[in-house]
Amino acid sequence: MKLKKGIPRHKQISDQIRKKIETGDYESNEKLPSENEMTKIFGVSRVTIRRALQTLENEDLIYRCQGLGSFVTDQRSHQSFTRLTDFTEDMKRLGMEASSQVLQMNIVALPDKVAMALQLDKGNTGVRLDRLRLGDEKPVAFDITWLPVFYGQLIENHDLSQETIFGILEREYEIPIKKGCYRIEAENANAYLAKHLAVEVGTALLLIDRLSLTIGEKPVYFQKRYYRTDRITYELTAERNPADDADSSDLPLREFVPVSNDEENG
Repeated sequence: MKLKKGIPRHKQISDQIRKKIETGDYESNEKLPSENEMTKIFGVSRVTIRRALQTLENEDLIYRCQGLGSFVTDQRSHQSFTRLTDFTEDMKRLGMEASSQVLQMNIVALPDKVAMALQLDKGNTGVRLDRLRLGDEKPVAFDITWLPVFYGQLIENHDLSQETIFGILEREYEIPIKKGCYRIEAENANAYLAKHLAVEVGTALLLIDRLSLTIGEKPVYFQKRYYRTDRITYELTAERNPADDADSSDLPLREFVPVSNDEENG
């Protein structure tokens, strides 16, 4: 492929690859030609190719896997799941402005599973809080949160369309959220979820159950968060230490990240 004179060759190469990504000639997660193949395609050195690829990697248009080559990214931003964060912190790291629509906040009879998680007796009441979670004013997730009445009363007079439970409890009452226990599965959208997330009934959603605890392993709330899978998915990075026992099931979790996948922003 002939390059023009007067323009840095690495820039021309990165520009051409970028254009192919933007037009869809290279699709998400598609493997790019190898560095050796690109040297033949463009008639340049590997140093020039690597400089062009570095530019694209810095722009988050491609990612490189050691020994495998370069691939087109799916334009998903990352946030860490190994750190305990709230929704606003998650969206900020994804480059989105977070907000919420509060749909209900009432005292209800707790489902048995929820009461057990909150270390309450079956039949106890608690506060149920339903919120549509938005990123840049677009539906990203739907939260159903149950709290013991005590914690529910602490947050009830706050603006939950802009504030998070984490923020309120930690800032106003010095009640830190110290630990989160997660369970991840898939669930199809019922009519209630579909209406608010603007998806079809039966659409597959990513469901994350989270139990948040404060000092002394004391439960603060149990939450079900339903993510739109066309906007959020998760990626996992773990490390294996070859020196460890080969039979060990413990892998250091380096990163477990939700990724934003909004095609309009891609």
